[in-house]
Amino acid sequence: MKRKQIVTGIIIGGINALLGAGGGLVTVPYLTTQGLSQQQAQATSTFVILPLTVLSTLLYRHQNLFSFQEAWVFLPGGVLGAVLGGIFLNKIPAKPLKLIFSAFMLYAGVRLLWK
Repeated sequence: MKRKQIVTGIIIGGINALLGAGGGLVTVPYLTTQGLSQQQAQATSTFVILPLTVLSTLLYRHQNLFSFQEAWVFLPGGVLGAVLGGIFLNKIPAKPLKLIFSAFMLYAGVRLLWK
């Protein structure tokens, strides 16, 4: 494993754990610079983030930092969204997908700054 990949992994895991998500904001652009298509980068990012999220969740639960009751409310819609996203990811051409991803990143950043 290359040093750059290890450092990038540390950054991705840290962002994901500290911000409650967001590791994909680093993972997707990094993977596209490594030659993956936008669709492959987004799908691979999800695969990378999953175990990091599970580990963070276990650590947060151990510290009593989240509520199962509040989290369960989002699961049915989240599961449906994940299914739909998984079905449609490969049907959206790379350029519009990259624009959607970029627009979402900008929206999230602006929203966080103004709230």
